[in-house]
Amino acid sequence: MHNFKRVLALVAVCVLLVGVMAGCSGSNQPASSSNDTNTNDSSDNSNNSSKKIRIGLSLATLQEERWQRDRDAFKEKAESLGAEVLIQSANGDENLQNNQVENLLSQDLDLLVIIPQNADSAAALVDDAHKAGVKVISYDRMIMNTDVDLYISFDNEKVGELQGKFLTDLVPKGIYYVFSGSPTDNNAKYFKAGAMKYIQPLADKGDIKIAYDQAIEGWKPDQAMKLMENALTANNNEVDAVLAPNDGTAGGIIQALAAQGLAGKVPVTGQDADLAAIKRIVEGTQSMTVFKDARKEAEKAAELAVQMAQGKEVSELTDVNGKVNNGKIDVPSVLLTPVTITKDNIDKELIESGWFTKEQVYGSN
Repeated sequence: MHNFKRVLALVAVCVLLVGVMAGCSGSNQPASSSNDTNTNDSSDNSNNSSKKIRIGLSLATLQEERWQRDRDAFKEKAESLGAEVLIQSANGDENLQNNQVENLLSQDLDLLVIIPQNADSAAALVDDAHKAGVKVISYDRMIMNTDVDLYISFDNEKVGELQGKFLTDLVPKGIYYVFSGSPTDNNAKYFKAGAMKYIQPLADKGDIKIAYDQAIEGWKPDQAMKLMENALTANNNEVDAVLAPNDGTAGGIIQALAAQGLAGKVPVTGQDADLAAIKRIVEGTQSMTVFKDARKEAEKAAELAVQMAQGKEVSELTDVNGKVNNGKIDVPSVLLTPVTITKDNIDKELIESGWFTKEQVYGSN
């Protein structure tokens, strides 16, 4: 009987010990869960503090080869700095760009970069961005009449100066056709103003006759070709030099010249160093282009975009080297230097720099 009681007592002790241990284990489990929760919280906090910067890039078009390079270089550089880049291209459609920017602003952006299709109407996009607490960089093309935060581009008047100097050095006397870029692109007026610094004085002297002067809507090559055809018809094919604002329009102009057997006989300028233009320079149908290394522009824009998105004020950016008036304010600006490209320096400026390979330039067309 005593033995039976002793066994019962031992069983009771064991049951009690199991209960206590279970209780300890139970109390440890919430503690462990609590620790896990704290770890998750701190992880969440870490994720918040290191949350990827989101940058919107709104391109007016990818029509020209150079814009594809801008897009790729910007994206690569921004991502290497830890940012996420949301990209939209408007295919030359102003209304589409408006809708795309609205969409980008709905995606929790930290900063917006715009290449405007319409320099004037894009002011509303900047205003919308500012209302959403998002700063705006105007890239390559200035957005007019608004408080845009920063402008980065090449010295666009200098681009025109390079075109005008080249043409007047080569043809100091003769009949000129003067084409300018899209009226909705503010840069177009700078390109033309730069070129006319050299052309107009000779025109005033009577050495140059400007027989045709026309803007090309939307920078469209087919529009350039039609206008050139009209100019040739109106002037009985008499032309000694053509100011073409960029390589795309130069291509259309040269097509019109070729149809009249004049390709290669009349100097034609350009801009952007597109591969097709470089091949035309090698062939002799286009005389020059202006190289604006989009890699440098895009990479610099990406660096500045990330810095601004992280809270750096524009006044603290060491790369700002000028101001450009947009009709409302003098916009803090980063202006890069363009380079004239002719047959003589293609290898040095474009192939050695990795812009093109030798095979691309001199291979089969």
